[in-house]
Amino acid sequence: MPYKKKPRPYKKEYAQQKSRDEHGDRMERQRARRKMDKTGKDANKNGKADKRESKDIAHMKPLSRGGTNKDGVTVQSRKRNRAAGGALSKGKRKK
Repeated sequence: MPYKKKPRPYKKEYAQQKSRDEHGDRMERQRARRKMDKTGKDANKNGKADKRESKDIAHMKPLSRGGTNKDGVTVQSRKRNRAAGGALSKGKRKK
């Protein structure tokens, strides 16, 4: 919690995000989630598609490596999607 005595600089954070080209990727993720929610069935009427409940929308080709929504998206558990590129996505290690 770094901002205890002064307000959080949202404008500065937003400017940094745009300068690092993170803004476009965030918008791409948001479009993928909204499309999934719009086309998927929603039985409990909470605004999220049932198959997306407590899950992430994963891009087949990661946005960090130049992927887009057109490359394909899938639904994955949060743990698996956020570990992509880490130890969990490489499979079991041989000893």
